[in-house]
Amino acid sequence: MRLVLPNPGLDLRIPSYEDLDRMDKEEDDRPKWDNKAQYILTCVGFCIGLGNVWRFPYLCQSHGGGAFLIPYLILMVLEGMPLLLLEFAIGQRLRKGSVGVWRSINPYLTGVGIASMLVSLLVGLYYNTLVAWIIWYLFNSFQNPLPWTQCPLNENGTGFVPECEQSSTVDYYFYRVTLSSTTSIAESGGINWPIVLCLLTAWTIVAICCIRGISTAGKVVYVTAILPYIVLGIFLIRGLTLKGAMTGLKFLFTPDVNELIKPSTWLDAGAQVFYAFGLGWGGLISFSSYNPVHNNCVQDAVILSVVTSLTSVYAAAVTYSIIGFRATEKYDTCISDNIMKLLNTFDLPEDNITTSNYEEAFNSLNSSYPDIVRALDIKTCDMQTLLSEGVEGTGLAFIVFTEAITKMPVLTGLTCAIAFIICLLFAQNSGLYWVTLFDNFAGSVPLLTIGLFEMIAVVYIYGIDRLNEDFEFMVGYKPSIFWQISWRFTSPLIVLVILVFYLVTQVQEALTYSVWDPDSEKFPSLASVPYPSWIYVIIFLLAGVPSLTVPAYALCRFVFVCCKNKN
Repeated sequence: MRLVLPNPGLDLRIPSYEDLDRMDKEEDDRPKWDNKAQYILTCVGFCIGLGNVWRFPYLCQSHGGGAFLIPYLILMVLEGMPLLLLEFAIGQRLRKGSVGVWRSINPYLTGVGIASMLVSLLVGLYYNTLVAWIIWYLFNSFQNPLPWTQCPLNENGTGFVPECEQSSTVDYYFYRVTLSSTTSIAESGGINWPIVLCLLTAWTIVAICCIRGISTAGKVVYVTAILPYIVLGIFLIRGLTLKGAMTGLKFLFTPDVNELIKPSTWLDAGAQVFYAFGLGWGGLISFSSYNPVHNNCVQDAVILSVVTSLTSVYAAAVTYSIIGFRATEKYDTCISDNIMKLLNTFDLPEDNITTSNYEEAFNSLNSSYPDIVRALDIKTCDMQTLLSEGVEGTGLAFIVFTEAITKMPVLTGLTCAIAFIICLLFAQNSGLYWVTLFDNFAGSVPLLTIGLFEMIAVVYIYGIDRLNEDFEFMVGYKPSIFWQISWRFTSPLIVLVILVFYLVTQVQEALTYSVWDPDSEKFPSLASVPYPSWIYVIIFLLAGVPSLTVPAYALCRFVFVCCKNKN
């Protein structure tokens, strides 16, 4: 069955095959990649970043460790790879950026490109805040001893700060010293000026890179695309030498099947595929538009898919080796404290209770003297809980890794300046909670929605038969049956089902977020509190506006055309 919606004037809006061959041979104003390696490394650098090193590990932890890998790998094959090839192909064929591509296919689809720009802006805002945090840690790492290796003294100088003693030095440094976190998103707490300076540095770097364009950035990727692997390798070697590393890795690769029935797990996995592959942002479409017209984009898509997926798992393994060490260290401390309480209370010999016979001794004393044991406030020492709750949320990477140890420069500069001003929202003492809010809502639903519209636009408006002919012209053969079925049915259906199930689930549940609260009963674990009612307006702006941009633009254009024809 073939279903292609009417699309008059398409042949006039896109270059012919003869035009493409001519443009490929002629020198024009549009820049080109120096070589294939530069292009692939740029795509790797675009895809491999905070989404893989920072976001993927904490999503694994939020959804039962290895359980998250199952939907992630399934959706990578059925959703990520087909859409990745689609973006590569359409950019290479139409030779335009993310907005121009969709306008060429049909003017009513311009909203797809605009939605991609909005999501890129919103996610870029909080991503660069993470870069600012990294800059802060970089500046403070040139100290001996490192500032996150010991607790500060209290005001009297008679002991350590209780908040640090109850948690850990790295947790305290991140939440209290770096961010000065408040206990609520509604409580601003003022501006954190050191973070403001780091934000200014981060946006200055972005402005310089944008002004210089791909002529300079293309050469920088030889370093920026490879350096993360070297750094991760160093952390992995260090992590594997720590006690408990294997415990963390076992937790990562052992799935909790109960997580697989939760729609939020599949939504986060689907959104993470978009983050990890850079889908829906428009960047890959723009990159591929600078390729030779006969470049093998199928090969590029497969290479990038394999590299991206392996990097995500690699980064998670690095992180979890260190999480295993943290959890083991806390577990041993917990057991030792409990043993000391029992020995002192019952006046037992020092070696009477050890870590090997602790459970047996505790059960024996608890059955004989339940009232006394109950009064001791014995802590529950559970390795699984420590692995899953030891480090939570958007601060995971900062805590874990410290544990281990061109053409329009004025417009570009102005855009970065405005973005910097908006980012002052994240420089408040409540900034961590705003970063978490943006991470939860600015990318997930909008990116999936954009991906759905992209597949519908290419398959049913541009036309799958025309796309097959384009492939035959560009790479010499038509896409296989896997790509055909994925583009026509599998990928759009998966995205649609995930979105529907997620929206139905979210309507039924109250939204909560995690806060750093020293007065909480759960401390040093993060406390879960409900969002204030006014935050739903912000959530609509973050998730609703980009998602509705596509139909809203099409409707506005339809009304405009009708009024114009009537006049």
